[in-house]
Amino acid sequence: MAAAVPGALPVAVPVAGEGSEGRVVVAVVGPTATGKSDLGLALAERLGGEVVNVDAMQLYRGMDIGTAKLAVAERRGIPHHQLDVLDVDEDASVARYQRDARADLAGISARGARGVVVGGSGLYVRALLDKLTFPGVDPAVRARLEERAEKHGTRHLHDELARLDPAAAIAIGPANTRRIVRALEVIEITGQPYTANLPEQVYVVPAVQIGLDCDRAVLDERVDRRVDRMWEQGLVEEVLGLLTRGMGRTAARAVGYAEVIALVRGEGDEADARAAVAGNTRRLARKQMTWFGRDQRVHWLDARDPDLVARALEIVAAADRGDLEPGPEPRRTLGA
Repeated sequence: MAAAVPGALPVAVPVAGEGSEGRVVVAVVGPTATGKSDLGLALAERLGGEVVNVDAMQLYRGMDIGTAKLAVAERRGIPHHQLDVLDVDEDASVARYQRDARADLAGISARGARGVVVGGSGLYVRALLDKLTFPGVDPAVRARLEERAEKHGTRHLHDELARLDPAAAIAIGPANTRRIVRALEVIEITGQPYTANLPEQVYVVPAVQIGLDCDRAVLDERVDRRVDRMWEQGLVEEVLGLLTRGMGRTAARAVGYAEVIALVRGEGDEADARAAVAGNTRRLARKQMTWFGRDQRVHWLDARDPDLVARALEIVAAADRGDLEPGPEPRRTLGA
């Protein structure tokens, strides 16, 4: 059993289930467009649960169509947490999410309900469920690093990171300026390698992760249909409205939004934008599968299984009893 960490929920907060069984937190994870929201709703209905969103872009008010956010009428009366909690001009913070979402889980448990975590933002899932602390920030250090990146280029900072923390440099890669800057900031603030602050695969609450996998060709078709629906529902109009409110950097970079912003600015035509949204969504799905595929604690199910809900409930029941067997090696159909 993991020790508590600052801001974490108590590790052992059993809620009575059948007999002497406790209730684990259920997390439905995996790539976009695999049906996580539908499975999460079904499990919450059957398990007396409340949903905690763990999709970083669904934190934003008004970012509804492009994130495939469930409308209130589609939530079947089930309470949802961590939806519509940020304005689009704010930058999302994993540390703030961790604090607030863990408080939500504690409240759900206190009400005798079960937490059902749903989403595909990998780091946010780890921050919510796992032992993970966040070093502070230093605006002056960050500003200095960002100025150096602007002046000398991202590669210059990546070379420095490679000297100070080779493992972090490999993991982040040479193109992600924001994460390179953050890694160097943490190193300067803490005097430790950035990798020393990475999450441990140790739950801070009893939990089980259920991952949804999907055949690559089938998922590509699902993505195409989703993009078509987004356009029909008014994605371009949604983005135009958000731009008048002043979208911050984080919101404006979201898949589905960045491409429409480029369209609005005259970069290509509508067909180009639609193709870009579909292509970038597929790439996002593969990245998500790679991320979650590395976590051996995830129990994978086929998103197309007609008995999907029943199989997921079997996994939850075994986790509640404490006799859940390790799942098979992940298929990695999308992460290959």
